[in-house]
Amino acid sequence: MAAEVQLTDQNQTIDLQQQVARLQALLEASRQVHSTIHEEDVLRSVLRLVVRELEMAGATFTGPELSHDLTYGSVDAEAGTAQRFPLYDRDAQRMAELVVMPPDGRTLTLYESDFLEGLTLQASVALENARNHKRNVEFARVQQDLDAARNIQRSLLPQRLPDISGYSLGFKSKTCYEVGGDYLDIVEMPDGTVLLVVADVAGKGLASAIVSVSFRSAFRAAATLGLPLAEIATRMNQSHWEEGDETRRRYVTAIFTRFDPRTGELEAVNAGHNPGYVLHPNGSLCQLDAVGTPLGLLPGMSYTSERCDFPTGSRLLLYTDGLTEAFCGDEEFGSEQLIDNFSRCQPQSADAILDTLWQAIEDFCQGGPQSDDMTALVLSRIGEPCTANSDLVGEKAA
Repeated sequence: MAAEVQLTDQNQTIDLQQQVARLQALLEASRQVHSTIHEEDVLRSVLRLVVRELEMAGATFTGPELSHDLTYGSVDAEAGTAQRFPLYDRDAQRMAELVVMPPDGRTLTLYESDFLEGLTLQASVALENARNHKRNVEFARVQQDLDAARNIQRSLLPQRLPDISGYSLGFKSKTCYEVGGDYLDIVEMPDGTVLLVVADVAGKGLASAIVSVSFRSAFRAAATLGLPLAEIATRMNQSHWEEGDETRRRYVTAIFTRFDPRTGELEAVNAGHNPGYVLHPNGSLCQLDAVGTPLGLLPGMSYTSERCDFPTGSRLLLYTDGLTEAFCGDEEFGSEQLIDNFSRCQPQSADAILDTLWQAIEDFCQGGPQSDDMTALVLSRIGEPCTANSDLVGEKAA
């Protein structure tokens, strides 16, 4: 009887020692698996452990997201003796599957099965961490590129406003994402006139931003030729159309204006854009409506210009639809509220008028998210010298 008890105690001691050895082996395996943050290294370390530590004939990983052949030893994944251990993420989605080939076609022992199940759990955690790390690195790189693109796009906005005696000129631009498709430009011409342009590329984000940069180059090239305003719009429409299908999908609405500070005459061409507004000192409103389709939408379009007096006390507002399409729930800010706030602005300073409009939109949205790029330009004829606009204005672009 004593001998039986002693034998039982010895067996329990051996079992305990085996369990400790299994735990130690699994802990060491876990340390190796978690020693890297690269997906391929994680999986290869698992395969080495399976073949070397458990002396399996071979092992491999299968899965739709695996970009490399991950096989160690000899494996026939279709063989009936192949043992499969799926790897799941925290959401119970299968990431990969470990396929193990026991030597000589035998079945796995209980110890081997336990070890492989524990190893699979550790590998699942390490694999998910590796993939998350890769995504984070890729996101950081993309974010860095977008930040650089944002700075470049901001640098393309007018950095110094022309100093025009008797006029106040200002603009404000805020993108919905890091970069956007709104475009604004101010070009002083050799004959003393000034070109003011506000445009909006269809869509938002990086693709629209690229098109807006291309639009800037085309506009500036056309402006240097001294062409009539309508001819500039006509040429840009055809040029944009000829860029191909992808660019055509990113058509451009634009309003071009030319004003002469000496005569107070304003000329405008609206290519499928929101109406521009000229508010006269007597309260009357001149609306600069579209005279043709957006640029690049249809080939062969021609555009015409219209002229409007711009006496002392007048104001010009050009904007993109991000201002009127600001929402509070299902209610839209709309053009009527924009015109109402523009008409009721007391100060003559362009910057103050823009600040008033932006504040009205923010109050209307009640802190809601911006859903589109927002750009506006104001020209105010104040009838006295105005030198404040010669300061740097790059900080106006949000």
